[in-house]
Amino acid sequence: MSASKALLFSAACGLAVANIYYAQPLLDALASEFGVAPAAVGLVVTVTQICYALGLLLLVPLGDLLNRRRLIVVQMLLSAGALLIVGTAPSAPLLLAGLAAVGLLAVVTQVLVAYASTLASSAERGSVVGVVQSGIVIGILLARTFAGTLTDLAGWRSVYLTSALLMFVTGAALYRILPDVHHTKTELSYPRLLRSVFALFIEERLLRIRAVLAFLIFTVFSTLWTALVLPLSAPPLSLSHTAVGAFGLAGAAGALAAARAGRLADRGLGQRTTGLALVLLLASWGFIGFTPHSLAAAVIGVILLDLAVQAVHVTNQSLIFTVRPEARSRLTAGYMIFYSLGSATGAIASTSLYAIGGWNGVCLFGAAVSGLALLFWAVTRERGPE
Repeated sequence: MSASKALLFSAACGLAVANIYYAQPLLDALASEFGVAPAAVGLVVTVTQICYALGLLLLVPLGDLLNRRRLIVVQMLLSAGALLIVGTAPSAPLLLAGLAAVGLLAVVTQVLVAYASTLASSAERGSVVGVVQSGIVIGILLARTFAGTLTDLAGWRSVYLTSALLMFVTGAALYRILPDVHHTKTELSYPRLLRSVFALFIEERLLRIRAVLAFLIFTVFSTLWTALVLPLSAPPLSLSHTAVGAFGLAGAAGALAAARAGRLADRGLGQRTTGLALVLLLASWGFIGFTPHSLAAAVIGVILLDLAVQAVHVTNQSLIFTVRPEARSRLTAGYMIFYSLGSATGAIASTSLYAIGGWNGVCLFGAAVSGLALLFWAVTRERGPE
């Protein structure tokens, strides 16, 4: 695959996945406008992530059954409509309904990932996945910067209305630019296709191990990014939405630094990369804990955490794509369900823990889950493939 085509996939993925993360730096604004208690406002993120998990199960496997180019374009255009609903929602129930649709349709990102891995040769697959995943993580993180800045300029609704326009334009562009490659399609019916996702978990130990790691690292990731707005926007820091969103730039720096993880996996160093990244993940909470007292420590911690999460995530996908080449969409769906469930868990746990134990409670939870991920990797490493 050419570098320009890989970057195109990366940019499209980043724009699409950003839609489910715009709400994180806006939780205080949403709680204020719709009268939601701060301890419960994490439900906004949780609903989106749960519906994202449903989309992974119900929509992503269609990439092994249907024309992927058409599937991608239709999902992009429907996403634009869902974002329009969110941007004009007059009540909390309609807001949640719109965000649920946004989460369901944002899985177009994973259809794009599977499509990119199909276009790449086996020797470059890890590198291509690394580039595309970098776009995804940067999209996730810069979503906060974009949302925070635009909210301060024109209100939170402008974030979703602008994104709706971007998704429409991107969908139209992809229709013209994406190569219409004919891949070997499964002969399974749709119900059997969905059942085969669960069958893959039974048959492939590597998928089970990497899916559990995905659940743990994205519980940690969501724990940080959902709750971070709360201490940053509260006294004594009292940062603006723009300043809070700017922390996404630090996270993006960490994500870019981890782009080489796919190349290391191509060279047979997937296990070592995973172990080192999980050590960094645990260490990052030592810096993040000082957030209310030191913005410099917070920035260092954010960079380390996002570098670690991205490195493990890229390595995970690079390894599972080698298992069943004919079922890459279903492998992606099964793996990413755990990603989404972890994100939902971290979102609801972090705001609840913040209400109970403050920032220290959030950090203890994040460090505990990070330690559990490192322990799980150590226990499963010896029998797992490199």
